[in-house]
Amino acid sequence: MTIQDLPTLNACLNTVAGVLLLSGYIAIKKKHRDLHRGLMVSALVVSAAFLTSYLIYHYHVPSKKFPDLGFIKTVYLVILIPHIILAALMVPMILKTFWHAYRQEWEKHKKIARITFPIWMYVSVTGVLVYLMLYVWFP
Repeated sequence: MTIQDLPTLNACLNTVAGVLLLSGYIAIKKKHRDLHRGLMVSALVVSAAFLTSYLIYHYHVPSKKFPDLGFIKTVYLVILIPHIILAALMVPMILKTFWHAYRQEWEKHKKIARITFPIWMYVSVTGVLVYLMLYVWFP
């Protein structure tokens, strides 16, 4: 594996994180607490692997510019800008959500998880879309 392979790895990790998150959400709605815990811890580990890989890649490779494709570039930016903002905000939110679960502070955990989950899902899904737009659909 080379540095050039990391964007694809990152997209795969984001996809796996999104599937784990959605599965964890479904599990807790069905009151499968142990399954939920395992899925959410797995999502955290996969997301940490993503963040590590992402930082390694961008340490070695400058950001890729999106081509000037008129309306398509506007769509790209509409996806990218909130993705970047929410990606930065979600890390402390995820840690706080996990902290409350670890301490078994269930009401606090549920309260922040209701905000953290959709943001984390949005960032995971739009991360894959950004990858597809930059490296697959409009390289």
